[in-house]
Amino acid sequence: MSFVRADATLRSLGRMARTSELKRQGVTASELTRAVRAREVLRPRQGVYCLPETSKRLRHAASHGGTIGCCEAGASLGLWIVEVPEEHHIWMGDSGTHRSACENCRLHWDAGRVRVGILPPVANVLLQIAECADEDTFFAALESALRQSLLSPADVAWLWRHLPISMRWLLGFARPDADSGLESLVRLRLHRLGIHVRTQVDIVGVGEVDLLVGDRLIIEADGRENHEREKERAKDLYRDAAAAAAGYMTLRFTYAMIVHNWQVVENAILGAIARGAHLLPAA
Repeated sequence: MSFVRADATLRSLGRMARTSELKRQGVTASELTRAVRAREVLRPRQGVYCLPETSKRLRHAASHGGTIGCCEAGASLGLWIVEVPEEHHIWMGDSGTHRSACENCRLHWDAGRVRVGILPPVANVLLQIAECADEDTFFAALESALRQSLLSPADVAWLWRHLPISMRWLLGFARPDADSGLESLVRLRLHRLGIHVRTQVDIVGVGEVDLLVGDRLIIEADGRENHEREKERAKDLYRDAAAAAAGYMTLRFTYAMIVHNWQVVENAILGAIARGAHLLPAA
């Protein structure tokens, strides 16, 4: 049998793996011992191996018999996450075995079987977020998953069955066309205030806007990096000017305002509505 390196095999797999899986690939026990001693591979726990560049959080979760879960898993899967907490969240599946004490950890035992180095299914991640975070965080992640077609109808049905009853309405309210988590947050929060908005509205001479209240109040939610690029900033100003020329009013809010200073955003929108800025002038 030709010599098979442990690190090369792990790179070909693209994830951590168990001893049995590596041996099926031709990696011998002596090669595993050599590779660990040489620090070419790491062993988070007995019988599990990974490359040194594997994230510390993933190695930490594996050392406790699970994989990363909740908001961190959501971020790794490409979901829009408001904030990843410092606390470790570990998915154990419904039949995992907790290997050792874990400080600053929260364990999730929702249905499913953990596979070494594999993130939880998206539906499980969303359920974990619903259990740990608030409605806003869950809703933004949910619409992000729908936009990316990461949930099947069966996944949505499973999620509905397992969500707290008080949060099930969010599944019906969610849409697959939210452009960003910021847009999701604004739409949800305005809904709670009884304000209906239309999303991704195409306005002649302006283009597609994030949200439209009534006939002519445009709300734009700018991402974290938007105003770091002067070219994008100039483009926004031209759009706002074109909207004003067409009789629209634009309220534009940054990531920091929406996430950290929502009351300022809410006051601005309610003030504009109170002045009738969302309505067409009387004929």
